[in-house]
Amino acid sequence: MRSKFTVAFSFASFFLVVALGWSQGAYKAVVGKAPSASQIPQSIQSTLEAQGVQFENAQGTPICEIWWRKGIPTQKSPAASSDVLYGGLSMGEFVGVIYFPSASKDYRGQAIKPGYYTLRYGLIPQDGNHMGVSSYRDFLLLIPIASDSNPTQDLSFNDLVKASRLTTGTGHPAVMMLDPATQNSGSKLPAAVQDDQGNWALDVNLDTKPAGGAEQPLPFAMVLVGQYQG
Repeated sequence: MRSKFTVAFSFASFFLVVALGWSQGAYKAVVGKAPSASQIPQSIQSTLEAQGVQFENAQGTPICEIWWRKGIPTQKSPAASSDVLYGGLSMGEFVGVIYFPSASKDYRGQAIKPGYYTLRYGLIPQDGNHMGVSSYRDFLLLIPIASDSNPTQDLSFNDLVKASRLTTGTGHPAVMMLDPATQNSGSKLPAAVQDDQGNWALDVNLDTKPAGGAEQPLPFAMVLVGQYQG
């Protein structure tokens, strides 16, 4: 009998990369407005950067808007592995909020309703159910903001999966893949960059705060348009 864990989070057949729009053409990232006081709880809003990042398609239509967390805590001893990009982040760490102005779908065609979602960091488990999903194990899970109003709360992997299922309304969580930060687009950050798989990613510098140290930028890239080919 398969475990509930395997059923809920099997990436062997499907990798749930949120498909924010599949139209052809270049994308761009521009500085956005301040977080919405009426839509984002004060407990979260107070932790966010003053301005967001708006990701637009070739026609200039906003696909999503993201507000990153200020001073994201990082571990004193980052996870060191060739398949981990952002090992300084802890499992379940709150890193920001994403807003979809219109409906989107994940890779399996599951609907992502318009609205606000928290973004939390996680790692794909190292087991036989997740082989070949990606070169890297890093990803972000989307959780409806109404169900995740405490940004300092620690969430276990199983708690993350359970909460993210509320985004899709199915037995599968909604996940966004992370890329290596290229930082070579020739553009001022934030920037939209196409990777070698044809995916479009948002390149930014996150504001992080190492344990016992001063705040420092972390080059970071999140795939916003793309899908797992497997």
